[in-house]
Amino acid sequence: MAGIALLLDFLKRNPSLSTQSLHSYSLFSATVAASAAAASIAAGKPFASRAIFGDCDLPIAYCDAGASATWDAEYIPNVRSVSENILPNSFKYRTKEYPLELKPLFSAFSFRSLTITSLRSFLLFYLPLLEPRPPVEENDDFLHEAPEEKPVDLVAPFQNSVKQIIRETSVVTIRRVLERLAVHHVSQRMAWKLLKDVPKSAKRKAARGMPTLSFFYSVSGTTFRGHLLGVAASWIVQVVIEIYRCFFRKNINSDEDISINEKIRLFRRKLYGTTVKCSASLVFASVGAGIGALFHPSTGQWIGCALGDFAGPIIAIVCFEKLHLQI
Repeated sequence: MAGIALLLDFLKRNPSLSTQSLHSYSLFSATVAASAAAASIAAGKPFASRAIFGDCDLPIAYCDAGASATWDAEYIPNVRSVSENILPNSFKYRTKEYPLELKPLFSAFSFRSLTITSLRSFLLFYLPLLEPRPPVEENDDFLHEAPEEKPVDLVAPFQNSVKQIIRETSVVTIRRVLERLAVHHVSQRMAWKLLKDVPKSAKRKAARGMPTLSFFYSVSGTTFRGHLLGVAASWIVQVVIEIYRCFFRKNINSDEDISINEKIRLFRRKLYGTTVKCSASLVFASVGAGIGALFHPSTGQWIGCALGDFAGPIIAIVCFEKLHLQI
């Protein structure tokens, strides 16, 4: 610092050196003068005090003499323009949401659902009684006696219809219970796939313009997951029925008591047959939904799923009979 002070004093005593000539050299620029002044002020404090209190009271100098502290618009971005460019793009790539819509627990006992179930069950067992019988000709030589007309039994179809109503309402109620268990015990993404509305999903997939094979595979997989809880509920109800038939219901046709080992063997065979039928129903419903969605994304998927669900157990029974296996 003493050398710099002597140099400045030397410049003052020599009038031949002008201020302009001094500023023409980069050595004597305003930057050097500002740094020298800052160093002189900092030297006035002891080293210990600077370490404790710091140099927060140092004056701020411009880099060049006469320069103003103005910000250049090219180097300082506009915050508003940045927010306008970045924020809309960030909203375009939002994370996928998984909405879960649980139906009421006792939705099977609502007026509309119970009416449709009852009507379908009664038609299923009473329509065969309305089949027309061929008229008997009087001059028929092959018939020596007219067949006796048996009285129409209306009690047995009624009992079967009530049993079918109880079965279907039980399946729907158990499915609602399984849906709530899935929501609370599996991930949100998997629960959304199990509870997804499959016809609407097939319609959304058709709007993407997917290839035919990819569309078929995607709809079949979605139907498999969406139909899984319904098949599981049907399997549980059927297993409970088989437990009652094998272990608790008395055999009216035979007076002999069946041993417990025979009951267990019979129950294992029934359980195996029920599992095969439900698995076939799930697989053929998924395949039928994929084929039906190729014709119409929403309605075709629903019709194909219903046909596959109905035809799956029948195809399984026929295949097992061809292989001479009991089911």
